[in-house]
Amino acid sequence: MATWFPVVSVMGPRQSGKSTLLRHAFPDYAYLNLETRNLRTAAQTDPVGFVNERPARLFIDEAQYAPDLFPEIQAAADERHEMGQYLISGSQNFLLLKRVDESLAGRVGILQLLPLSYGEAIKAKPELTPDGFMFKGGYPHLYEVDVPESTYFRSYVTTYIQRDVAEVLDVRNVQSFRVFLRLCAQSAGQLVNISKLAAEANISSKTAKEWLSILTSSYIIFTLAPYASNVRKRLTKTPKLYFHDTGLLTYLLGITSAEQLASHDKRGEVFENLIIEETLKRHLNRDEEPELCFYRDTNGVEVDLVDLTDIERPQLIEIKSGQTARDDFCKHLVSVGEELGVPPERRSVVYRGSVDFSNKVASFVSAKTYLLQ
Repeated sequence: MATWFPVVSVMGPRQSGKSTLLRHAFPDYAYLNLETRNLRTAAQTDPVGFVNERPARLFIDEAQYAPDLFPEIQAAADERHEMGQYLISGSQNFLLLKRVDESLAGRVGILQLLPLSYGEAIKAKPELTPDGFMFKGGYPHLYEVDVPESTYFRSYVTTYIQRDVAEVLDVRNVQSFRVFLRLCAQSAGQLVNISKLAAEANISSKTAKEWLSILTSSYIIFTLAPYASNVRKRLTKTPKLYFHDTGLLTYLLGITSAEQLASHDKRGEVFENLIIEETLKRHLNRDEEPELCFYRDTNGVEVDLVDLTDIERPQLIEIKSGQTARDDFCKHLVSVGEELGVPPERRSVVYRGSVDFSNKVASFVSAKTYLLQ
């Protein structure tokens, strides 16, 4: 990206490692963090001088705090016409993306950095199992310091709500937002129901939509669209809700250990969330644009994940949280596979068992094998 664009922006959730990665990859760039009061004041009061008096290779962290910088970055980038002049990142993606869209369209290469994948996490913690990762999640600090997960996520949620949401977006009722966040966790893996979320959080449907947008743009949640077809068939049109990190999800569900998760009534939804968000992460880490959806018709025929990223080799994936492989797991894979023209070798059941094998209609893939692909 730094050889193709004058500006590179890395976005992702708070504490996913954006600044650490950029400073490691570009050690010769001057580094400025606008969370530092003096620097932020200088950038806000004299954005022209702030840019012109700095080196041509510059990494500006928490850049959203000085919106007037972005036109000056644009002007400097256009004048020099060199690639890789500026790196920008920030924790408040809803503001950062707005600034980028307003001033740097066409001049910026955008990358998304989500928390560690399972394959990355086991390099730091080789004994980590898929179940352990599903509970712990992928935030790098959890693998750098031996901090209890509940302590980390309690601090994470408080910081996110008090700094990013309450201060910047002026969400006055912080307690209602906390309730809403936990209601979203209860809804993970389910169809988005705005009216129900609004009623249970005691807010309006308009506010519920705004808060879902905030959570999405700050990489806390994402939605999975339903499969759309030109065929005259009645298909679900409502998306499903998922979290970008299952560690945060299990914390919000009140789950306190991997052992408790293994017998929890939400285990199926959390496991489904894990497989879908790790698939999303895999494509983003390869700089591929994910094309993921689920299939559900009005007759109850459903496949959890349809991966259309490689349009010439679509994949159908059914996700089961049990450890026993059963032939009836393949039932909908067969009918949907035949309808969409997906052959048996690209139909999979991902489950929590340990044995990989294939039958005539699909493959059974263990969670560990799938997560390490």
